[in-house]
Amino acid sequence: MEVGEELLVLITYDVSTIDVAGKKRLRRVAKECQNYGQRVQNSVFECVVDAGQFLLLRDRLLGEIDEAKDSIRFYSLGNHYKTKVEHYGVKESYDAEGTLMI
Repeated sequence: MEVGEELLVLITYDVSTIDVAGKKRLRRVAKECQNYGQRVQNSVFECVVDAGQFLLLRDRLLGEIDEAKDSIRFYSLGNHYKTKVEHYGVKESYDAEGTLMI
């Protein structure tokens, strides 16, 4: 990856919410993902980030989850992601490179 080059990272997570602490972790994980990308499903975010942003986001998310109860996955779709993502169905697609509303 080139310096400053952006890539699409798909982040999926499953946070146990059987207790209050889990519900708080879930909210914190979702909020952190919203800071970097767009929610495309309940626990799935598409984030267009550079290498530094990805490392920071990954570290923050790993710091939030309880690895004994939760799981998180990072799928790097690279910088040619526009040809790798197909969308069908009711939820409108969005411009991943457009401005995020926070």
